[in-house]
Amino acid sequence: MNKLLEMIEKRNQAWNAAKSFVEQRADKDGLLSDADAKTYAEMEQKVRNLSVEIERLQAMEAMDAEMAKPIGTPITAKPMNGVADDKPAGTFRASADYKNAMLNALRTNFRQVSNVLQEGIDAQGGYLVPEEYDSRLIDALTEENVIRKLGTRITTSGEHKINIAATKPAAAWIEEGGALSFGDATFDQIILDAHKLHVAIKVTEELLYDNAFKLEDYILEAFTKALANAEEDAFINGTGVGQPLGILAETGGAEIGVTSETAQPTADEVISLVYSLKRPYRKNAVFLTNDKCLAYLRTLKDLTGQYLWQPSLKEGEPDRFLGYGIYTSPYFPVPQPGKACVAFGDFSYYNIGDRGTRSFAELKELFAGNGMIGFVAKERVDGKLVLPEAIKLLKVAED
Repeated sequence: MNKLLEMIEKRNQAWNAAKSFVEQRADKDGLLSDADAKTYAEMEQKVRNLSVEIERLQAMEAMDAEMAKPIGTPITAKPMNGVADDKPAGTFRASADYKNAMLNALRTNFRQVSNVLQEGIDAQGGYLVPEEYDSRLIDALTEENVIRKLGTRITTSGEHKINIAATKPAAAWIEEGGALSFGDATFDQIILDAHKLHVAIKVTEELLYDNAFKLEDYILEAFTKALANAEEDAFINGTGVGQPLGILAETGGAEIGVTSETAQPTADEVISLVYSLKRPYRKNAVFLTNDKCLAYLRTLKDLTGQYLWQPSLKEGEPDRFLGYGIYTSPYFPVPQPGKACVAFGDFSYYNIGDRGTRSFAELKELFAGNGMIGFVAKERVDGKLVLPEAIKLLKVAED
């Protein structure tokens, strides 16, 4: 039995015994003898002693419950010492107070948690990243993640449905007074859901307590790079099961435009890839490949001996190949038989659905034995190519 419940039961029994003693020993005037009064006083004191012990155990349980709360549960004390905050609801994550409270909580292993963080609690526990931090994460992801740069980003609050015209009506010539023919227009839906992506790190307690170290920059940089790398890999190679559906997925991914006849595509085959893409998509099209294939593409020449590669003439713009921008990703497969080595198309048709905001959480007690503290960042994201025909692939010939 729980010790607190056991003590409460003992107190109840002691109190009932004391009342029963008075009822049995009182004379016709309701009075106790000196000896009985002394015995009752001892019984009453026992009840009082049990009450003191029960209050102590209740205080201990309340403290245990407070310490065991997830970091997403606000501290109910008054850390602001009664000073009211006149900021309207909904503005806290953008405030300097919220940023400072988050940084202070991180540096003190969440031992000093301000009630200002209550405004930023996510549904699964943890504190939402302050708006400035969240923006910096998005900026860094855009810089690191080439698909985020080229694709279309959508912020979703739930399952997001994208309507796609599967077939279109066709016009037909008819004779004067002839009967009309009706074609069926059909529509499909692409659903952007939300797959959970997380990254965890651990740092020493000494590092957390060292205010001279830029803890904020270190954690943001580490989380940003890890999230960006995992996202870009999934946006290109994802299976759609527990992760986004990648551009190279056999079903739902980009279409094969050209298959090379040898292990190394020729200039003519790359040109054929460009014109395998429908003209409306070509005006915003770019190439995507890996560094190894890029090094090979840079050596290709036209019939006059001129390189097909054109270096960028303006800072911030990509180099060009056959007049189109060209990007690389370390997660795009290297040339190998039966696999795509170059993608060409309008990557804005790859839709990225960001569900909600990212959040930090502390991994309590996990590394307590070796003086380390763990932190985890989480996000929910999905990605799909809504029109497979918008991107064409150059596939290397089979052996």
